[in-house]
Amino acid sequence: MAEVRKNKFKLFVIITAIVALVIIIVFPGSSVIEGIRAHHDIKSWGRQIEQLNQDIDRMQGEIDELKSDPDTLEKFAREHFQFAAPGDDVYIIEK
Repeated sequence: MAEVRKNKFKLFVIITAIVALVIIIVFPGSSVIEGIRAHHDIKSWGRQIEQLNQDIDRMQGEIDELKSDPDTLEKFAREHFQFAAPGDDVYIIEK
């Protein structure tokens, strides 16, 4: 009789633990689900930060080059702002 009670109690404990785990993991507002989402967000933001830092480094290199090389600055101004040197012929082509 005592053995049957022990088995029933073990079964009750196991079922209760499974139900508790399901409630903790599945239901909205669960700290487990929110933790997983937060971890995913943090990894995504880390990749974004790396990409932005690479962009900053690239742009800083371009700025340094424009500051130090007048020919590069002139080329940049002509290409991006349609600047022209005195005496240049300027043609405007409209689409």
